[in-house]
Amino acid sequence: MNKTSPLVVRAVRTQQADHDVFAFFAPGSRLLELAVVPHLQLADDGRLKGFQRARIREQVRAIAEYLGRGSVLFPNAIILALAPGARFVAARGSKPNDIDCTSDAGTLTIPVDGKYPAAWIVDGQQRTLALAEVGARDFPVPVVAFVSADIGVQREQFILVNKARPLPARLIDELLPEIDAPLPRDLSIRKTPSALCTALNESRESPFCGLIRRPSTAGRAGIVMDSSLTKVMRRSIQDPRGALAAHVAPDGTVDAEAMFRLMVSYWSAVRDVFSSAWGLAPDRSRLMHSTGIEAMGVLMDQIMTRLGVSEVDARARAILSRIEPHCRWTSGRWETIGRRWDDIQNTPRDVRLLSNLLVSLEREAAET
Repeated sequence: MNKTSPLVVRAVRTQQADHDVFAFFAPGSRLLELAVVPHLQLADDGRLKGFQRARIREQVRAIAEYLGRGSVLFPNAIILALAPGARFVAARGSKPNDIDCTSDAGTLTIPVDGKYPAAWIVDGQQRTLALAEVGARDFPVPVVAFVSADIGVQREQFILVNKARPLPARLIDELLPEIDAPLPRDLSIRKTPSALCTALNESRESPFCGLIRRPSTAGRAGIVMDSSLTKVMRRSIQDPRGALAAHVAPDGTVDAEAMFRLMVSYWSAVRDVFSSAWGLAPDRSRLMHSTGIEAMGVLMDQIMTRLGVSEVDARARAILSRIEPHCRWTSGRWETIGRRWDDIQNTPRDVRLLSNLLVSLEREAAET
């Protein structure tokens, strides 16, 4: 089949607002032969052309990596606007009396001459590019298409499809450990930290037991944002110098039990040394604030990578105890940085400022 062969598929047709709308499956590798990506750009006369954002390389690479795993489920529909040359022939024969008659089944022919666009991608650009990248010729991709060459209609649908808010990252993170199927790399690296977060919140031996706020526990007690803890663990796993990275094998296998033990050991020491600041609401203790959790997470990597397994508990407590007199979690002023305790905010700048201070204090303590 050459690139100018028409695409002929079985389809279902209905009508919405005087537009023919079709649903069908098409070979993934043929989508870019069929449709163009109308990128947003300025024409020579100063007018806007197209509407699609630029290619997002990381997103395309992640989708292509997922598709390249072989047998995967990928039911996300691509939305196309078809040129008026598309032809639909309804299937012959009578319909069962009890069938919903809002649509017709038949054959859809979309001409492809290589000179003029047969279709425009309204939604699913990154997925389409990934499908073409992996050469998914035999992979059936669901498509929903409406007939319109009107750029105004295409832009309207693009905005309507993309204006909805994406799923909150915290909700996705909490759901990830419940999924056994292979995941794209950008999601799979979030799975272990989320599972550890759940274990830390549920285990009675964890200093975080019952203290973590997750989407599923909305309305219940919980003062530590799960996103701050998962961020700490994700960074520690991905950084080769991180304390949790030591428990990732060269083949990517994770020793989740060892990671859990390390988290319990370190944060139990934090709880015991800073007992007056532990367990308070973030507006009363910056230790329990996202900024404090992230900064102490950086300190965790600094301390725990230096200690042997047998000396973790005692040494960690000893080091933190030497730092404790310089910390201002619930009152006072951090002398070195000249900031009130409650002036520390959840911003990248303040996280970096507090992290650097704690690491500096730890180094001084280690030398004494």
